[in-house]
Amino acid sequence: MNAPNLNHNSQNKEILAQLQSQELLVINPRRKNGLIIYKKFHAEFAGPGAFIGGKLDFDAIEIITVGKLSLIHPQTSEAKIQAYKMRRQWVRLTKQITDNPIPTERAQIVLNQFEHWFDAETVAQLPDRAFALLVGVLPQTINKVRNSGKF
Repeated sequence: MNAPNLNHNSQNKEILAQLQSQELLVINPRRKNGLIIYKKFHAEFAGPGAFIGGKLDFDAIEIITVGKLSLIHPQTSEAKIQAYKMRRQWVRLTKQITDNPIPTERAQIVLNQFEHWFDAETVAQLPDRAFALLVGVLPQTINKVRNSGKF
């Protein structure tokens, strides 16, 4: 694995501070990018067009950027409402995956979805722990599915 990019780490710290201070931001809807937001017991994915910050993410403890992250400030109330609706959509998509009672299937589905939304190289760079916290499985389950050849 490559050495961590210090600029990337400082950018993540800055974004995390913005979330914790309840700043309102939107994931750029015109790019394939997103944010995995770690909370105390789970993680949430906010994809293109999604609202981040505000009262939703003040409890964020860590973040991982997905793709080349681009954030914008919503300019109108309508833009904020639309971005909030997009965040709900991303949460619903994740919930559909977690509704599956079989852990290995949840792992397979989340990996497939991320590869569909982004690409195989991007998915390969994301840690097992991030996917595990998104869909309620152990990191070992994600690793097992990645290495099974089915993915």
